[in-house]
Amino acid sequence: MASTSINGSKSLKPGAIEIPSSSHSNSNSDAPLSPRSWRHRTTTYKAPSRQHTAASLDAGDYFVGPRDMAKHSKWPFFMRMHGSVIPKMILPILVVTLWSTLITCISEFVYPLKVDSLLLTVLGFVVSMAISFRTSSAYERYTEGRKYWSQLQLVGQNFSRTVWVHVNEREGELGKEDLLAKVSALNLVAAFARALLHKLRFEPGIDYPDLRDRVEYLDTFAKAAEAEIPKGSEPNKLKATGAYLGISFAESNPRKRIKRSKKPLGNLPLEILNHLSSYVEYVNANETLKNGLYHNQLITSVVAFNDVLVGVERVLNTPLPIAYSIAISQITWVYVMMLPFQMWNDLRWVTIPGSIFAAYIILGIAAIGREIENPFGDDVNDLPLEIFCEELEADIDYIMSNPRPHVADFFRSTMNMPLNPLSQKNFDGWMGRSKQDIRDALMTKTKADMRIRSSFAMGREQEEEDEKHHGQLQHNQHEA
Repeated sequence: MASTSINGSKSLKPGAIEIPSSSHSNSNSDAPLSPRSWRHRTTTYKAPSRQHTAASLDAGDYFVGPRDMAKHSKWPFFMRMHGSVIPKMILPILVVTLWSTLITCISEFVYPLKVDSLLLTVLGFVVSMAISFRTSSAYERYTEGRKYWSQLQLVGQNFSRTVWVHVNEREGELGKEDLLAKVSALNLVAAFARALLHKLRFEPGIDYPDLRDRVEYLDTFAKAAEAEIPKGSEPNKLKATGAYLGISFAESNPRKRIKRSKKPLGNLPLEILNHLSSYVEYVNANETLKNGLYHNQLITSVVAFNDVLVGVERVLNTPLPIAYSIAISQITWVYVMMLPFQMWNDLRWVTIPGSIFAAYIILGIAAIGREIENPFGDDVNDLPLEIFCEELEADIDYIMSNPRPHVADFFRSTMNMPLNPLSQKNFDGWMGRSKQDIRDALMTKTKADMRIRSSFAMGREQEEEDEKHHGQLQHNQHEA
């Protein structure tokens, strides 16, 4: 069976799966390693999904992210809790509740504390502009991060497919060396994605269950500094609760382990790209990749990987200038704290719930902007980087699962009917006909499609009606 890793997910370990020897392999289409062997299985592939931390769903699973995109909820959006910022709104709303209650009680029993509503209008315009600027800036960073990870998946798939299909395997022992080199290169693509994930979350070194086995054999700065990197410690319950509620004093510096390291940590994703570049040069030197176009394509893919690395680092290390963040936070809180003074004269005791609702709207939108400003973290609404990495690894495994397809093997299959549904003849059946017969059949197929497709059919019906109408007009004119 597969072993269970630290986070509860299953991983492949030696002895977990029985690997068939060459004596068991044959050309049968339902061989153990053929995709068709999955046809009759009751348990099939499941999309990557975040694992629960315990047997039951607790608050940590419900409010700690990133949100699991594979889960589906039928609750209306206004009743959903998973993905909301309610936990981080508890203390701000509590402060606003106490403050509005205090101002309302003083105004009712001691002295009326009221301010003209003009101030509410002026401040409201300024606050709306400030929050809009903050939210749009944060969402732009979120969108950029999402685009770069989509680009990483695209380039990873393209690089893997080019290597697997277009890099040849020589005869004999050299062929086995070429095959293992191709597998190792594609494993480095998956390792690059994992190393980038840990770099974006300020996790130095290589001592992680999803990374160590992939890169430990490489000579990198991250490996050399591993012994000197201080180990991360679990926060106590009080500090963890404070961070969970969004208290800034309880939040740890995410770069703490990097700052305390005594040796250069290097740039692990970039060093992995060095090794991928060396592989591209290797296949060019031993002439297993003879086509210069594909060689340039591999080089371009490595450059695209580097572009992703620089892009996500730019998103991570250049947030909204701190002066804007401070000013927007101060303006927002001044507006919220002034609400009871401006609402009491008209609402009286309703000032308390009115201030709470208004503060939830304003502070909630601001909290969402703060949460998605760094889209690579572990907040609920951050990008699910683990799932992105698992999807890329699964795609690479799909590419490597079978040898390079040969055209003669799949095009000449008895199930390939090139002119279906016009003709049920397979590829070899049409090989017995002339080239002109094939072209005539293609024209017939096109005409048949135009008669069947609804869009063409509606157009012809309209043309026929126009022709009938035009003919009727000509007939009437002739009789007149």
